[in-house]
Amino acid sequence: MVYEFVMEQYGVEQVFNILYIVNLILAAIAYKLGFAKKLPILKSVIVYILLAFGIFVLNILFIIVPATLAAQPLPMTESLVIICVVLAIYRIRLYLQRQAKKA
Repeated sequence: MVYEFVMEQYGVEQVFNILYIVNLILAAIAYKLGFAKKLPILKSVIVYILLAFGIFVLNILFIIVPATLAAQPLPMTESLVIICVVLAIYRIRLYLQRQAKKA
């Protein structure tokens, strides 16, 4: 769904770049919502560099490889959106439960 939208709006030349940036932002949000702990600055930078490298590899595997095989790309961006929504709901409920416990 997102892949087709990007293809229609920006063409083949920009698909990888746009989806890489969107997927990187969504992965960073998912990491921050679900898994991030307080780390020193240098360790946080290393984590986000490794996250960027991992998203680059996943983009190649999920978008470029199926496109070369004339198959439909896998829904990586849609999956990241769902992950972010579920983790956001979890964090909101956790926050509300902690506020109710304090009161």
